[in-house]
Amino acid sequence: MKSKGKVLVGLSGGVDSAVSAALLLEQGYEVIGAFMKNWSDCAWREDRRDAMRVAAKLDIPFYTFDFEKEYRAKVIDYMFREFEAGRTPNPDVMCNKFVKFDLFVREADKLGCDFIATGHYARVEEEVKSGKERLRILAGSDFEKDQTYFLWAIPPEILPRVIFPIGDMIKATEVRKKAEELGLPVAKKKDSVGICFVGEVDIKNFLQERIPKKPGDIVTNTGKIVGTHEGLPFYTIGQREGLNLGGGTPYYVVDKKPETNELIVSSNFDQALFKKEMSAVQDNWFKKPTEFPYKCQARIRYRQPLADCSIVSISESGAEIVFDEPQRAVTPGQSIVFYDNEEMIGGGIIK
Repeated sequence: MKSKGKVLVGLSGGVDSAVSAALLLEQGYEVIGAFMKNWSDCAWREDRRDAMRVAAKLDIPFYTFDFEKEYRAKVIDYMFREFEAGRTPNPDVMCNKFVKFDLFVREADKLGCDFIATGHYARVEEEVKSGKERLRILAGSDFEKDQTYFLWAIPPEILPRVIFPIGDMIKATEVRKKAEELGLPVAKKKDSVGICFVGEVDIKNFLQERIPKKPGDIVTNTGKIVGTHEGLPFYTIGQREGLNLGGGTPYYVVDKKPETNELIVSSNFDQALFKKEMSAVQDNWFKKPTEFPYKCQARIRYRQPLADCSIVSISESGAEIVFDEPQRAVTPGQSIVFYDNEEMIGGGIIK
Protein backbone atom coordinates (compact mmCIF):
# COMPACT_ATOMS: atom_id res chain seq x y z
CA MET A 1 0.00 0.00 0.00
CA LYS A 2 1.34 3.43 -0.97
CA SER A 3 2.00 5.68 2.04
CA LYS A 4 -0.37 8.61 2.53
CA GLY A 5 2.63 10.63 3.72
CA LYS A 6 4.89 10.94 6.71
CA VAL A 7 3.34 12.21 9.96
CA LEU A 8 4.93 13.21 13.27
CA VAL A 9 2.63 12.30 16.17
CA GLY A 10 2.95 13.97 19.56
CA LEU A 11 2.99 11.04 22.00
CA SER A 12 2.23 12.40 25.47
CA GLY A 13 2.20 9.06 27.23
CA GLY A 14 -1.61 9.10 27.36
CA VAL A 15 -4.27 7.04 25.65
CA ASP A 16 -5.49 9.76 23.24
CA SER A 17 -2.18 10.24 21.45
CA ALA A 18 -1.46 6.49 21.52
CA VAL A 19 -4.72 5.67 19.71
CA SER A 20 -4.06 8.57 17.31
CA ALA A 21 -0.75 7.03 16.26
CA ALA A 22 -2.32 3.58 15.90
CA LEU A 23 -5.15 4.90 13.71
CA LEU A 24 -2.72 6.72 11.42
CA LEU A 25 -0.77 3.49 10.93
CA GLU A 26 -3.98 1.67 10.03
CA GLN A 27 -4.84 4.41 7.54
CA GLY A 28 -1.55 3.96 5.70
CA TYR A 29 0.61 6.81 6.96
CA GLU A 30 4.32 6.52 7.75
CA VAL A 31 4.24 7.37 11.46
CA ILE A 32 6.96 8.78 13.72
CA GLY A 33 6.31 9.28 17.45
CA ALA A 34 7.77 12.08 19.53
CA PHE A 35 7.57 13.13 23.18
CA MET A 36 7.83 16.81 24.15
CA LYS A 37 9.73 17.48 27.37
CA ASN A 38 8.62 20.93 28.48
CA TRP A 39 8.80 20.89 32.25
CA SER A 40 11.24 19.16 34.60
CA ASP A 41 9.25 19.54 37.82
CA CYS A 42 6.58 16.95 36.99
CA ALA A 43 6.14 13.28 36.16
CA TRP A 44 7.64 13.67 32.67
CA ARG A 45 9.91 10.63 33.00
CA GLU A 46 6.94 8.36 33.65
CA ASP A 47 4.99 9.92 30.76
CA ARG A 48 7.98 9.60 28.43
CA ARG A 49 8.42 5.96 29.42
CA ASP A 50 4.76 5.30 28.58
CA ALA A 51 5.17 7.09 25.24
CA MET A 52 8.21 4.94 24.45
CA ARG A 53 6.27 1.78 25.32
CA VAL A 54 3.51 2.84 22.91
CA ALA A 55 6.04 3.51 20.14
CA ALA A 56 7.64 0.10 20.77
CA LYS A 57 4.23 -1.64 20.67
CA LEU A 58 3.40 0.07 17.36
CA ASP A 59 6.93 -0.46 16.05
CA ILE A 60 7.46 3.18 15.05
CA PRO A 61 10.53 5.44 15.43
CA PHE A 62 10.58 7.55 18.60
CA TYR A 63 12.16 10.92 19.37
CA THR A 64 12.31 13.19 22.42
CA PHE A 65 12.30 16.95 21.94
CA ASP A 66 13.40 19.19 24.80
CA PHE A 67 11.38 22.41 24.59
CA GLU A 68 11.74 23.39 28.24
CA LYS A 69 13.65 26.64 27.63
CA GLU A 70 11.06 27.89 25.14
CA TYR A 71 8.16 26.62 27.24
CA ARG A 72 9.38 28.54 30.28
CA ALA A 73 9.75 31.73 28.23
CA LYS A 74 6.58 31.54 26.14
CA VAL A 75 4.14 29.84 28.52
CA ILE A 76 5.25 29.91 32.16
CA ASP A 77 6.78 33.40 32.18
CA TYR A 78 3.75 34.69 30.27
CA MET A 79 1.48 33.10 32.86
CA PHE A 80 3.27 34.82 35.75
CA ARG A 81 3.28 38.19 33.97
CA GLU A 82 -0.45 37.97 33.34
CA PHE A 83 -1.28 37.02 36.93
CA GLU A 84 0.95 39.83 38.24
CA ALA A 85 -0.93 42.26 36.00
CA GLY A 86 -4.20 41.18 37.59
CA ARG A 87 -5.40 38.98 34.73
CA THR A 88 -6.13 35.23 34.63
CA PRO A 89 -4.31 33.63 31.67
CA ASN A 90 -4.89 30.30 29.97
CA PRO A 91 -1.49 28.58 29.65
CA ASP A 92 -2.89 25.68 27.59
CA VAL A 93 -3.78 28.10 24.78
CA MET A 94 -0.23 29.46 24.70
CA CYS A 95 1.24 25.95 24.88
CA ASN A 96 -0.68 25.01 21.74
CA LYS A 97 0.28 28.24 19.98
CA PHE A 98 4.00 28.28 20.73
CA VAL A 99 4.91 24.64 21.41
CA LYS A 100 2.63 21.99 19.91
CA PHE A 101 1.78 23.91 16.74
CA ASP A 102 5.03 25.84 16.24
CA LEU A 103 8.16 24.23 17.71
CA PHE A 104 6.78 20.76 17.07
CA VAL A 105 6.00 21.67 13.44
CA ARG A 106 9.60 22.84 12.96
CA GLU A 107 10.85 19.47 14.21
CA ALA A 108 8.47 17.78 11.77
CA ASP A 109 10.04 19.83 8.98
CA LYS A 110 13.53 18.66 9.99
CA LEU A 111 12.34 15.04 9.80
CA GLY A 112 10.74 15.57 6.40
CA CYS A 113 7.21 15.03 7.68
CA ASP A 114 4.22 16.13 5.64
CA PHE A 115 1.87 16.30 8.62
CA ILE A 116 1.73 16.58 12.39
CA ALA A 117 -0.90 14.86 14.54
CA THR A 118 -2.02 15.18 18.16
CA GLY A 119 -4.62 13.52 20.35
CA HIS A 120 -6.84 16.59 20.54
CA TYR A 121 -10.61 16.15 20.42
CA ALA A 122 -11.22 18.37 17.40
CA ARG A 123 -11.79 17.83 13.66
CA VAL A 124 -10.34 19.39 10.52
CA GLU A 125 -12.64 19.14 7.54
CA GLU A 126 -12.70 20.53 4.03
CA GLU A 127 -15.59 22.70 2.91
CA VAL A 128 -16.29 23.43 -0.75
CA LYS A 129 -18.50 26.41 -1.49
CA SER A 130 -18.94 28.11 -4.87
CA GLY A 131 -15.97 26.15 -6.18
CA LYS A 132 -13.70 27.37 -3.35
CA GLU A 133 -12.08 25.02 -0.87
CA ARG A 134 -11.58 25.93 2.79
CA LEU A 135 -10.40 23.97 5.80
CA ARG A 136 -12.47 24.26 8.96
CA ILE A 137 -11.81 23.34 12.59
CA LEU A 138 -14.88 21.63 14.00
CA ALA A 139 -15.71 20.70 17.57
CA GLY A 140 -14.83 17.17 18.61
CA SER A 141 -17.70 14.68 18.36
CA ASP A 142 -17.27 13.96 22.08
CA PHE A 143 -18.79 17.14 23.54
CA GLU A 144 -17.43 16.34 27.00
CA LYS A 145 -13.89 16.26 25.62
CA ASP A 146 -14.05 18.87 22.82
CA GLN A 147 -10.77 20.87 22.93
CA THR A 148 -11.33 23.48 20.23
CA TYR A 149 -11.50 26.10 23.00
CA PHE A 150 -7.73 25.67 23.46
CA LEU A 151 -6.91 25.74 19.72
CA TRP A 152 -8.10 29.24 18.71
CA ALA A 153 -4.60 30.77 18.74
CA ILE A 154 -2.75 28.28 16.51
CA PRO A 155 -1.50 29.63 13.14
CA PRO A 156 -4.24 29.14 10.48
CA GLU A 157 -1.60 28.53 7.80
CA ILE A 158 -0.55 25.20 9.34
CA LEU A 159 -4.07 23.76 9.25
CA PRO A 160 -3.50 21.82 5.96
CA ARG A 161 -0.77 19.85 7.78
CA VAL A 162 -2.70 19.09 10.98
CA ILE A 163 -4.47 15.78 11.66
CA PHE A 164 -6.67 15.06 14.69
CA PRO A 165 -7.22 11.28 14.31
CA ILE A 166 -9.62 10.83 17.26
CA GLY A 167 -11.69 13.97 16.71
CA ASP A 168 -14.77 12.04 15.66
CA MET A 169 -14.54 9.44 18.45
CA ILE A 170 -16.04 9.22 21.94
CA LYS A 171 -13.33 8.78 24.57
CA ALA A 172 -15.07 6.67 27.20
CA THR A 173 -16.35 4.10 24.74
CA GLU A 174 -14.53 4.21 21.40
CA VAL A 175 -11.03 5.47 22.23
CA ARG A 176 -10.55 3.34 25.35
CA LYS A 177 -12.01 0.31 23.56
CA LYS A 178 -9.67 0.76 20.59
CA ALA A 179 -6.67 1.02 22.92
CA GLU A 180 -7.65 -2.20 24.67
CA GLU A 181 -8.25 -4.03 21.38
CA LEU A 182 -4.76 -3.08 20.22
CA GLY A 183 -3.20 -3.99 23.56
CA LEU A 184 -1.74 -0.50 24.01
CA PRO A 185 0.06 -0.24 27.38
CA VAL A 186 -1.77 3.02 28.29
CA ALA A 187 -5.31 1.74 27.58
CA LYS A 188 -6.40 2.21 31.20
CA LYS A 189 -4.19 5.19 32.10
CA LYS A 190 -6.07 8.00 33.83
CA ASP A 191 -6.60 11.34 32.10
CA SER A 192 -4.09 14.06 32.85
CA VAL A 193 -5.37 17.24 34.51
CA GLY A 194 -4.00 20.66 35.37
CA ILE A 195 -1.73 23.03 33.48
CA CYS A 196 -0.44 21.81 30.10
CA PHE A 197 2.72 19.73 30.79
CA VAL A 198 3.02 21.01 34.38
CA GLY A 199 0.14 18.90 35.65
CA GLU A 200 -2.12 19.29 38.65
CA VAL A 201 -0.78 21.98 40.97
CA ASP A 202 -2.18 24.28 43.64
CA ILE A 203 -2.18 27.39 41.49
CA LYS A 204 -1.92 29.75 44.47
CA ASN A 205 1.16 27.98 45.84
CA PHE A 206 2.61 27.79 42.33
CA LEU A 207 2.26 31.53 41.83
CA GLN A 208 3.61 32.36 45.29
CA GLU A 209 6.93 30.78 44.30
CA ARG A 210 7.58 33.89 42.21
CA ILE A 211 4.98 36.50 43.10
CA PRO A 212 5.36 38.02 46.59
CA LYS A 213 2.34 38.29 48.86
CA LYS A 214 0.86 41.78 49.16
CA PRO A 215 -2.00 41.69 51.66
CA GLY A 216 -4.90 44.10 51.38
CA ASP A 217 -8.57 44.52 52.25
CA ILE A 218 -11.43 42.42 50.95
CA VAL A 219 -14.23 44.92 50.49
CA THR A 220 -17.88 44.50 49.53
CA ASN A 221 -19.20 46.58 46.66
CA THR A 222 -20.94 48.73 49.28
CA GLY A 223 -17.59 49.58 50.90
CA LYS A 224 -17.66 47.27 53.93
CA ILE A 225 -14.34 45.61 54.82
CA VAL A 226 -15.01 41.90 55.40
CA GLY A 227 -11.54 40.35 55.37
CA THR A 228 -7.95 40.35 54.15
CA HIS A 229 -6.52 38.95 50.93
CA GLU A 230 -2.94 37.74 50.32
CA GLY A 231 -2.37 39.58 47.04
CA LEU A 232 -4.60 40.39 44.04
CA PRO A 233 -2.78 38.06 41.58
CA PHE A 234 -3.91 35.03 43.59
CA TYR A 235 -7.64 35.59 42.96
CA THR A 236 -9.87 35.46 39.90
CA ILE A 237 -13.22 36.98 38.95
CA GLY A 238 -16.12 34.79 40.06
CA GLN A 239 -14.04 32.96 42.69
CA ARG A 240 -15.75 31.89 45.91
CA GLU A 241 -13.45 29.23 47.41
CA GLY A 242 -10.33 30.36 49.27
CA LEU A 243 -11.55 33.78 50.42
CA ASN A 244 -11.65 32.62 54.06
CA LEU A 245 -14.50 34.94 55.00
CA GLY A 246 -16.26 32.55 57.37
CA GLY A 247 -19.94 31.71 57.44
CA GLY A 248 -22.95 33.77 56.51
CA THR A 249 -23.43 35.24 53.04
CA PRO A 250 -21.28 33.52 50.37
CA TYR A 251 -19.16 36.17 48.66
CA TYR A 252 -17.75 36.07 45.13
CA VAL A 253 -14.93 38.14 43.62
CA VAL A 254 -16.42 40.74 41.27
CA ASP A 255 -13.45 43.10 40.76
CA LYS A 256 -9.80 43.77 41.60
CA LYS A 257 -8.57 47.32 42.28
CA PRO A 258 -4.76 47.50 41.99
CA GLU A 259 -4.71 51.23 42.73
CA THR A 260 -6.02 50.61 46.28
CA ASN A 261 -5.00 46.92 46.53
CA GLU A 262 -8.61 46.00 47.26
CA LEU A 263 -10.39 42.78 46.35
CA ILE A 264 -14.06 43.59 45.69
CA VAL A 265 -16.65 40.94 46.57
CA SER A 266 -20.41 40.66 46.37
CA SER A 267 -23.23 38.13 46.30
CA ASN A 268 -23.63 35.67 43.44
CA PHE A 269 -26.62 37.63 42.12
CA ASP A 270 -24.99 41.06 42.00
CA GLN A 271 -25.14 42.62 38.55
CA ALA A 272 -21.44 43.53 38.88
CA LEU A 273 -20.71 39.84 38.27
CA PHE A 274 -22.47 39.87 34.89
CA LYS A 275 -21.55 41.56 31.60
CA LYS A 276 -23.00 41.61 28.09
CA GLU A 277 -20.29 43.65 26.39
CA MET A 278 -16.58 42.89 26.24
CA SER A 279 -13.44 43.38 24.16
CA ALA A 280 -10.97 40.76 22.91
CA VAL A 281 -7.33 41.39 22.00
CA GLN A 282 -4.69 39.30 20.22
CA ASP A 283 -7.52 37.87 18.12
CA ASN A 284 -6.81 35.08 15.64
CA TRP A 285 -9.21 33.95 12.91
CA PHE A 286 -9.82 30.87 10.78
CA LYS A 287 -12.93 32.47 9.30
CA LYS A 288 -12.77 36.22 9.87
CA PRO A 289 -16.09 38.08 9.84
CA THR A 290 -16.28 40.85 7.24
CA GLU A 291 -19.80 42.17 7.80
CA PHE A 292 -21.05 43.50 11.13
CA PRO A 293 -22.77 42.86 13.39
CA TYR A 294 -21.77 39.23 12.86
CA LYS A 295 -24.10 36.81 14.65
CA CYS A 296 -22.42 33.70 16.08
CA GLN A 297 -21.89 31.86 19.35
CA ALA A 298 -19.05 32.04 21.87
CA ARG A 299 -17.85 30.69 25.18
CA ILE A 300 -15.68 32.48 27.74
CA ARG A 301 -14.53 29.36 29.59
CA TYR A 302 -13.87 25.72 28.78
CA ARG A 303 -16.95 23.48 28.59
CA GLN A 304 -19.33 26.41 29.05
CA PRO A 305 -22.43 25.98 26.85
CA LEU A 306 -22.23 28.14 23.72
CA ALA A 307 -23.99 31.49 24.08
CA ASP A 308 -25.41 33.65 21.29
CA CYS A 309 -23.52 36.86 20.61
CA SER A 310 -22.70 39.47 17.98
CA ILE A 311 -19.21 40.53 16.94
CA VAL A 312 -19.78 44.27 16.53
CA SER A 313 -16.41 45.18 15.04
CA ILE A 314 -12.87 43.94 14.41
CA SER A 315 -9.96 46.39 14.19
CA GLU A 316 -6.23 46.50 14.85
CA SER A 317 -6.98 46.99 18.53
CA GLY A 318 -9.14 43.85 18.71
CA ALA A 319 -12.76 42.74 18.56
CA GLU A 320 -15.86 44.15 20.26
CA ILE A 321 -18.52 41.64 21.31
CA VAL A 322 -22.06 41.88 22.67
CA PHE A 323 -23.77 38.80 24.09
CA ASP A 324 -27.54 38.34 23.85
CA GLU A 325 -27.62 37.46 27.57
CA PRO A 326 -25.27 38.73 30.32
CA GLN A 327 -22.33 36.41 30.99
CA ARG A 328 -21.24 35.55 34.52
CA ALA A 329 -17.68 36.17 35.72
CA VAL A 330 -16.14 37.65 32.59
CA THR A 331 -12.44 37.30 33.41
CA PRO A 332 -9.71 39.45 31.81
CA GLY A 333 -6.89 37.25 30.49
CA GLN A 334 -9.13 34.28 29.76
CA SER A 335 -10.05 33.25 26.22
CA ILE A 336 -13.24 34.03 24.36
CA VAL A 337 -13.70 31.57 21.49
CA PHE A 338 -16.18 32.03 18.64
CA TYR A 339 -18.25 29.40 16.83
CA ASP A 340 -20.57 29.14 13.87
CA ASN A 341 -22.49 26.16 15.21
CA GLU A 342 -19.86 23.37 15.34
CA GLU A 343 -17.14 25.33 13.51
CA MET A 344 -14.60 27.18 15.67
CA ILE A 345 -13.92 30.36 13.68
CA GLY A 346 -11.46 32.17 15.96
CA GLY A 347 -10.84 33.67 19.34
CA GLY A 348 -9.07 36.23 21.44
CA ILE A 349 -8.07 37.20 24.98
CA ILE A 350 -10.64 39.01 27.09
CA LYS A 351 -9.43 42.54 27.83
